[in-house]
Amino acid sequence: MPEYRRILLDGAAVQVTVDGDELVAGDGRRVKTEEAHHLPPVVPSKVIAVHLNHQSRVDEFGIDLPPTPTYFHKPTSALNSHKGAIVRPEGCKWLNYEGEVAIVIGRTARNISPEEAGEYIAGYTVANDYGLHDFRDTDAGSMLRVKGSDTLCPLGPGLVTDWDFRGKSLRTYVNGEVVQDGSTDEMQWDMHYLVADIARTITLYPGDVLLSGTPANSRPVQPGDVVEVEVEGLGRLTNHIVTGPTAIRTDVGAQPTESEEVLSTALGGDWEFRGIRPPRR
Repeated sequence: MPEYRRILLDGAAVQVTVDGDELVAGDGRRVKTEEAHHLPPVVPSKVIAVHLNHQSRVDEFGIDLPPTPTYFHKPTSALNSHKGAIVRPEGCKWLNYEGEVAIVIGRTARNISPEEAGEYIAGYTVANDYGLHDFRDTDAGSMLRVKGSDTLCPLGPGLVTDWDFRGKSLRTYVNGEVVQDGSTDEMQWDMHYLVADIARTITLYPGDVLLSGTPANSRPVQPGDVVEVEVEGLGRLTNHIVTGPTAIRTDVGAQPTESEEVLSTALGGDWEFRGIRPPRR
């Protein structure tokens, strides 16, 4: 399966192909994969993500899936890359990983059927749909700051074409230990369905990205942690967590919170009151 990456090479953003442990530019220049400065493998006009899709995640929360998928938007300013730093702003505590498969659009798509959708997909890459749940109380509807804050959408390491999404494993690691272990077969709505659903009313352009959902066991990570998402056939996306250089301003806007909603989402199945409501104080 061909794999394409984007790297910074001699000061310019360059598309390269993978050749063993080297990356090869169109003019023949080569760089060792481990020495390359990676960029997001695509430049989307928009990033759209599905809320819930994996059955294990639904079971973890003890809820029912809606009859059709629901979505949120991540601004392109949230884009990050393989080996990029994920910034948890000072004053925030509840930054969660969510390992996912990202769909990359290859042709302008509008009003297409699920059966046609595969013809409009350029390929797939690995994503980590980080969530800053400290802002969940104020942005629960839009998820704007929860999922759209700077650095919270790493993609990579490359774009893989001719990849069959069926029956593929998806694992997330924190400091080398498996913390999520799922499969694309537990998705309620597959890649073709998601593309066709969005394209009914939103035109999808080449490079646009759709995030397809995460399995169970999304949990908070801390500065210093190394988080890796590995998808069978797509590779392993690696990032590390850092503390932001400035605190969340207190003279404007809603402040980070630790409500029942924040804790229950951030801790998932580990929340001590899962299935019951804590007494009001």
